[in-house]
Amino acid sequence: MQRYVITRNGKTTVITGWRAWFLSAVLLLGFWFLFAMVLFLFVGATITVGLLLLLLVPALGIAALFARLVSDR
Repeated sequence: MQRYVITRNGKTTVITGWRAWFLSAVLLLGFWFLFAMVLFLFVGATITVGLLLLLLVPALGIAALFARLVSDR
């Protein structure tokens, strides 16, 4: 038996039956959505950092080689 007890401003409300199941389903979907958004945020940040490293490291290497070639030592 599913049951939720909510107390607000000294008034107690008990939610049972299909309303409790519906509340559980809504809360579960909400948490899944929140988890998916956090997951997408982290995956997006990881891809962005990886792409920047993939592009910047070789560019910095080429710039260092070019600077060494044109230096007037």
